[in-house]
Amino acid sequence: MSTPIKNRYDFILLFDVKDGNPNGDPDAGNLPRVDPETGRGLVTDVCLKRKIRNFVQLTQDAAKGHDIFVKEKGILNNLIDSGYAACGIDLEKPPADEKDGKKRNEKGSGQGSEVSKARDQMCKAYFDIRTFGAVMSTGANAGQVRGPVQLTFGRSVDPIVTLEHCITRMAVATKEESEKQSGDNRTMGRKNTVPYGLYVAHGFVSAHLANQTKFTEEDLSLLWDAIGQMFEHDRSAARGMMATQALLVFKHDLALGNAPAHKLFEGLHAAKKDGVLVARDVSDYTITYAGIPLADLPASKSLGNGVTLIKRV
Repeated sequence: MSTPIKNRYDFILLFDVKDGNPNGDPDAGNLPRVDPETGRGLVTDVCLKRKIRNFVQLTQDAAKGHDIFVKEKGILNNLIDSGYAACGIDLEKPPADEKDGKKRNEKGSGQGSEVSKARDQMCKAYFDIRTFGAVMSTGANAGQVRGPVQLTFGRSVDPIVTLEHCITRMAVATKEESEKQSGDNRTMGRKNTVPYGLYVAHGFVSAHLANQTKFTEEDLSLLWDAIGQMFEHDRSAARGMMATQALLVFKHDLALGNAPAHKLFEGLHAAKKDGVLVARDVSDYTITYAGIPLADLPASKSLGNGVTLIKRV
C-alpha cells in the first residue's frame, strides 16, 4: 500500500435526476427531500456516501483492504471484534502489555494501546473507515476515526416540483384480500418523483486526516471512480435516471491548502438557458466555471494560486 496523500483536495459534484426520487425522507412518507423555505431539492451526504460504499463493495476485493464497514445488514460490533482478533488481542484475557493494565477493566472491551491497535487495523481493512471515518466506540471499542473525506448535502440549482403518482398492482398479498375484492385482486399504491433536478454537492479531502487513516493515492483514485460511476450501479424504478454530470477537483500544492474552498466553489455557475422556462434535462442549463463552459475546460488547468483544477467527469 502506498503512502498517504500529501495534498489537500476540494471538489464539486454535479448530478441530476429525471422522473425519480433521489433521496426520499422516511419521516415524510418518503417524499423527495426539499428545503421548505426555497423549494430546492436536497440529497443528504449519507445518501451519497452509501452509493460510494456500494460501488467499492461491488467492484473491489474486500480481502485487500477494500471491505466496507457500514453495509446492509451489517453488525458493527462483530466487525470490531474481528479487528481485535486480527491484531491477536484476546479480550477475554488480561492485556498482554501491563502498561495497558494488569486486568481487564471491562470484559470483552479493549483498553490502553489495544484501542489504537484495533483502530489502525480497522482503518487498514475497511475503505469507508479510511475515507469517511467511523464511530467504533461501541462493543469492544476501537475508538473513533475522523475521515479525511467529507461531503455536503446536494442542493438543486432550481426549486423542484414533487409529483405523486397513483399506481396499481394487479395482485393482492392474501386470500382474505382477494375475497374482499371478489377476485378483482388490485392493490393501490403511490410513488413520488421529481420530474427533473440538477443538484450540486461539495466535498473536501484533508491530507492531515488522510495521514491518520492512511488514505492513499490509490484510495483517492478509487474515490473519484466511485463518484463518477456510482449512479450507474444504483438503478431502481424509484430513482429514475440519475447521473454524475460533472466532477471538478481542486488540487492544492500544500497539505493545508492554498485557497479557501468556498472561494474556489464560487467559480461554478449553473443557470437555465435563455428561453427555458422549465428545465427537463441538463442541456437546458448553461454551466460554466470562471466563465468557461464545462465542455471547454481542459482536463487540467492551473488557477494561478497554487491550485490546479482537474476535470474528472
